[in-house]
Amino acid sequence: MNPEDLPIIATGDRTIQLLGTAHVSQESVHEVEAAIRALSPDCVCVELDEKRLKALVDPDAWKKLDLISVIKQGQLSTLVANLMLASYQKRMGLQTGVKPGAELLAAVQTAQELNIPVVLVDREIKTTLRRAWSLTPWRRKFLLAGSLIESLFDKTPVTEEKLGEMREQDTLSAMMDEMGNTFPEIRSVVLSERDQFMVGRIRAATGTKILAVIGAGHRQGMAQLLESGAPTTSEDELNHVPPRSPVWTWLGWAIPMAVVASMVWLGISKGTSVLGDNLLYWVLVTGVPAAIGALLAFAHPFAIVAAFVMAPLKPFHPFVSSGTFVALVQAWLMPPRVHEMETVSEDLSHFGKWWSNRLLRIFLCFLLPGFPATVGMIFGVSHIVKSVAH
Repeated sequence: MNPEDLPIIATGDRTIQLLGTAHVSQESVHEVEAAIRALSPDCVCVELDEKRLKALVDPDAWKKLDLISVIKQGQLSTLVANLMLASYQKRMGLQTGVKPGAELLAAVQTAQELNIPVVLVDREIKTTLRRAWSLTPWRRKFLLAGSLIESLFDKTPVTEEKLGEMREQDTLSAMMDEMGNTFPEIRSVVLSERDQFMVGRIRAATGTKILAVIGAGHRQGMAQLLESGAPTTSEDELNHVPPRSPVWTWLGWAIPMAVVASMVWLGISKGTSVLGDNLLYWVLVTGVPAAIGALLAFAHPFAIVAAFVMAPLKPFHPFVSSGTFVALVQAWLMPPRVHEMETVSEDLSHFGKWWSNRLLRIFLCFLLPGFPATVGMIFGVSHIVKSVAH
């Protein structure tokens, strides 16, 4: 496309041009560089956030992260979600021979070379993922998780037609687009909300001649917003992640408190013998399944012990999963090796490598002890209730 042919959107005394790019196309890289040099805008707005830009500039930077801190802060699931996105990006890049996001990095580098101010206009991926998850009804969360995992192991060759469609979308939108009918909340968060977010940032940018480099999938929606002059939702609202329902908080505390209160009552009313029997049953029915889950993850022996010890103590840490402690011990005793950090995005799509790659095994240590321990808790609560009733 000739840069001079880009449609011009006039807003007051300013002009805005939207250059829609394909995130997996070498042609887009050349188009972006040519457009910035030919148009000499006062400001270049780019569909990136600070973290994504850093990842493009230094793709190995994430390997330096403090995994222990990530687990302690409860961010392990977010890390894996980002790795899943990176895996998807890498597979698409292999199909086209172009690293996803290359044209956005070219936009930043070309603008900097010409001393043109750069504004990063996209919302953080972390916020987008968290909003998509929180706004999905809980009944469909399992279906969503299953769909994402299924996409990891999908080995279907990508046709030229599919590649053509992907060239018209940003990578996150492409990954989520086919889920739009089943998960309308995701489509809204990934596309519509980001359109509004980026338009708000573009309107706040300085200069009278602005060029915005965005994924082609956003061009139509953003052009309509800019041409209409309609106000956009505030950044605070678009960045807000709805909190968990207070009902779950109440249940999170009520059930453990009921278990502890029942144990105390059994000790007082029926003696230490009955209390001891119930305590032993509780420890075995929660600790053993958790330990088996850790064993299935090929966890370190001490991590398996941690699963056995921490699962029965769940009433005293209702909002911290037993898997978190298991993952911490595993990460401390068997940290990922350098080559495993380098290959994790490829290993994600190979089921067997989840056990051979230490980083992915840490995630298994986080995930696998939890479900059997929860099932064991149900049996444990049932046993305590029967003891109290008799």
